[in-house]
Amino acid sequence: MVIESIELNNFRNYEKLTLHFDQGTNIFHGQNAQGKTNILEAVYLCGTTKSHKGSKDKEMIRFSAEEAHIRMRLERNGSSHRIDMHLKKNKPKGIAINGIPIRRASELLGLGNFVFFSPEDLNIIKNGPGERRRFMDLELCQLSKVYLFQLSNYNKILNQRNKLLKEIAFHPEYLDTLEIWDMQMVSFGQKVIREREKFVRRLNEIAPEIHFRLSGEREELKISYEKSVEAEEFLKKLKENREKDLKFKTTQLGPHRDDLCFQIKGVDIRRFGSQGQQRTTALSLKLSEIELVKQEIQDTPVLLLDDVLSELDSSRQHYLLDSIHDIQTLITCTGIDEFVENRFEINKVFKVVDGVVYE
Repeated sequence: MVIESIELNNFRNYEKLTLHFDQGTNIFHGQNAQGKTNILEAVYLCGTTKSHKGSKDKEMIRFSAEEAHIRMRLERNGSSHRIDMHLKKNKPKGIAINGIPIRRASELLGLGNFVFFSPEDLNIIKNGPGERRRFMDLELCQLSKVYLFQLSNYNKILNQRNKLLKEIAFHPEYLDTLEIWDMQMVSFGQKVIREREKFVRRLNEIAPEIHFRLSGEREELKISYEKSVEAEEFLKKLKENREKDLKFKTTQLGPHRDDLCFQIKGVDIRRFGSQGQQRTTALSLKLSEIELVKQEIQDTPVLLLDDVLSELDSSRQHYLLDSIHDIQTLITCTGIDEFVENRFEINKVFKVVDGVVYE
């Protein structure tokens, strides 16, 4: 799969922009705060319906404009597809595929696959569990519309249940309705847990070998899924925990409390690993994500590297760039000297200056 082109209108700091990409390595260079990351964000947003930064639609519309448009063309299995996205300040975004509007954003997923790698991702190991859950969910949602459906419904019911827990403090008569939400939450939650279990098993088939090579064949990585509750015990534990939930007015158990654990020689590197170990593990995780997508869709994803090379030492830079030579990559950086010096293959170069892109 490759992106052929993208057009932006009033997106971030771009009033109007049209770009055509090479199927290999595309580099966007320029000083900070010029708009390089905005191009990668537009690509990811158009392919997944979400900003990698979690930005709201209105935050991505150019200052003083009321709406923004993105049009992206991608080629997959010999067929060309056009995605049109219309961002509005106070209304849901509009999306069309090949000129035909879609009713649900989920209909877009699966048309393209994208892996985004930013400096923030290098901290995924040492940061909180929310980021590690987000890593699992973003990838699983791209690979499975069924998972997206289960997760979306679980989150909606979780919010309703938490709202009810707060209301029961003032309206004890609502307590009887809690059972209905429990049954629905468990139904969707069990499916989310089981899909995550499969995902982690597959990660463990790929990541340890990558990590072993990245660490100079010194470290063996093990990834485990830390569940707050087992799928088959979810309903039972939820009932046992009800008094605690009512006391704290929030749901204490469920996949929204889960985490990923990373160990080297039995040591939890989230807490006790060196920065080098944590960063190497994060890189292993991202490279595993690419390989997993390849296996799942029998095609290559598009890789978006946002100024991440400057955060890696030369050996890890070489390993990363050697690993992605067969997929389309969009890279942002402040300069291209290092690429030239190390003779990395560059297929197309763009210079970005204050919202203007020069080829």
